[in-house]
Amino acid sequence: MQPDAVTLQGRVALVTGAASGIGAAVARRLVAAGAQVAIADLDLAQAERLAASLGSGVAIAVAMDVTEEAQVEAGVAAVVQQFGRLDILVSNAGVQHVQPIVELSLADWRRVTAIHLDAAFLTTRAAMRAMQTQGAGGSIIYMGSVHSKEASPYKAPYVAAKHALIGLAKVVAREGAVDGIRANVVCPGFVLTPLVQRQIPEHAARLGISEDAVRSQVLLKDTVDGEFTTVEDVAEAVLFFAGFGSNALTGQSLVVSHGWSMQ
Repeated sequence: MQPDAVTLQGRVALVTGAASGIGAAVARRLVAAGAQVAIADLDLAQAERLAASLGSGVAIAVAMDVTEEAQVEAGVAAVVQQFGRLDILVSNAGVQHVQPIVELSLADWRRVTAIHLDAAFLTTRAAMRAMQTQGAGGSIIYMGSVHSKEASPYKAPYVAAKHALIGLAKVVAREGAVDGIRANVVCPGFVLTPLVQRQIPEHAARLGISEDAVRSQVLLKDTVDGEFTTVEDVAEAVLFFAGFGSNALTGQSLVVSHGWSMQ
């Protein structure tokens, strides 16, 4: 995709979990395409540093625990107050927990599903209300995973929540169509974010193999080229959904994974 292929001039985006990793790359890419961006994150100081690096009047930082209803509502209201509108939501915040089901606590199950799924609901509801009020449509993009379509052992809450995001996107696509609101899911393969980097020694210890073997024999074994997906790859997919001009592309999921899980 060429840098000028998609323009988001005059659009406003809210990206959750955007202070680092995939979220930060998405925020940068949307700004490069002309959007103003709200960087929502638990780590307000890091979000503020990223916003400052993107330029005055282009980005703002918003403190947000995406599992807390009041914080989500206040955060979306702050974005609309600052920029006057909201056109794009990227529900990206996420965590991982690696443990067999028989050892998994209900508290850990609820923590992971809340950050991925409850947060998607809360941010979607607030964003849809704002988009309906302004009457200009919008794009809601969920950060799914190859695990929205496939399963790996020891990741039950993550896999369950990521599968559920596809179902949520389909419902939002149906309900939002009358207002021109689209909903889609980006499904990355393994990206070398801190989230994935923390999994490598955990897998190595559990499987009794080296970290290099985890990379080649576990994480990347089903790709076509043995390569990790980059944050920039994922950001381009988000931009594609964000900039699409009609309801022709809604309720869909796009796998970005070097060929892992071909659909």
